[in-house]
Amino acid sequence: MQIFDSKRDDFKEFLKKRRLKQVDFTDKIQQELKIIRLDIMEKGDEALSFYTEKFDKIKLSPADFLITNNERDRALNSLNKEERTIIEKTIERVYDYHSKQRLQTWLSHDDSIITGQLISPLNRVGVYVPGGKASYPSSVIMNAVPAKAAGVKEIIMVTPPTEKLNDYVIAAAVLCGIGKIYGVGGPQAIFALAYGTNTIPQVDKIVGPGNIYVATAKRMVYGDVDIDMIAGPSEIAIICDEFADPELVAIDMLSQAEHDEMAVSTLISSSAKLIEEVEHVLPGLIKKEDRKDIIEKSINSNASLVLTASVNESIELANELAPEHLELYIKDPFEKLFLIKNAGAVFLGGNTPEAIGDYVAGPSHVLPTGGTARFFSPLDTLSFLKRTSVISSSKEFLAKKAKDVAFFSNIEGLNAHGESVSFRVKKINN
Repeated sequence: MQIFDSKRDDFKEFLKKRRLKQVDFTDKIQQELKIIRLDIMEKGDEALSFYTEKFDKIKLSPADFLITNNERDRALNSLNKEERTIIEKTIERVYDYHSKQRLQTWLSHDDSIITGQLISPLNRVGVYVPGGKASYPSSVIMNAVPAKAAGVKEIIMVTPPTEKLNDYVIAAAVLCGIGKIYGVGGPQAIFALAYGTNTIPQVDKIVGPGNIYVATAKRMVYGDVDIDMIAGPSEIAIICDEFADPELVAIDMLSQAEHDEMAVSTLISSSAKLIEEVEHVLPGLIKKEDRKDIIEKSINSNASLVLTASVNESIELANELAPEHLELYIKDPFEKLFLIKNAGAVFLGGNTPEAIGDYVAGPSHVLPTGGTARFFSPLDTLSFLKRTSVISSSKEFLAKKAKDVAFFSNIEGLNAHGESVSFRVKKINN
């Protein structure tokens, strides 16, 4: 774990390293995936079966890809009453939050011209949910529900096949209203969603987390379809003053460190005493965690404790880092809220750990990582809406603006642009 003072010379080097991309999309991986992409595009389901057997060690025919209604019902019925209620209420809360973000089509009449904007949802979206030993029903909810709130007509899901699919993941998908679930995963599933096969329909956008192969595949298909973002390791920055509880600060750092060894936890404080106390309690807390080996590697490799001169300087540093999650754990967090310019999500006060946002608060937990919060926004309703410009000119506006159009078209060497207006004006005048 690294400890820095913002006044020291080595602090600039710390900032420089933190701004570098956390995920290395190597040429080697892209070259491997180019072959898989071409196979999926040319051979469709046949290639999807081949790579499923090669990577997941499960032999499936195209008829086996789709999760059956019986499997969906079995997963749903496996939930006890309390579990189902928790999932349903979480879906309801996430939907309520994102429904407030909807945009409306609008038209405006001004100076003899009508302009406006058509708002329409994407037609079909694909949600990727990781498999393996982990269970991520929250990932299903946080990716699918904003699309539902936007009015997306069809949401389909892909998840790597296993001998027994995770009941919580499948049940969450059913309760979210996902129409079709396919037991396929890895980069081959991303390519199937992007280009379509006889079994899996082509989508307009792909969302959801995955390993470096999945992330690289998403990067490769961007432009052929839309994607949510290229996600790197999870990260948290915690701004504290002397009023923060060091044990709570430390456990919040661990809540990110337990994701994987690459997760980044940063404490930023103007209190040297608090930093010392957090450093002191961390080892004892780590020993008690189930994923202590992962946490220890993450903390030792990627955690930083940074001493600043003031809360305002701490906020300036956080804005430079543009973290995925930013906890503002100070005496009066709302007083400083509007100084925050770059963060995926802001958590205000000591009663708002990042885990609240991960699961139950309402906003999607799909957030920009690796400093991209400087220019990216969280996944939300707007992520699934298209905006189409509308223009309708009157004869009067056409005549009034003919010279202006000619000005631009002449200096840009596009005379036909100007003539498309001047010819109309002549016909009107005649």
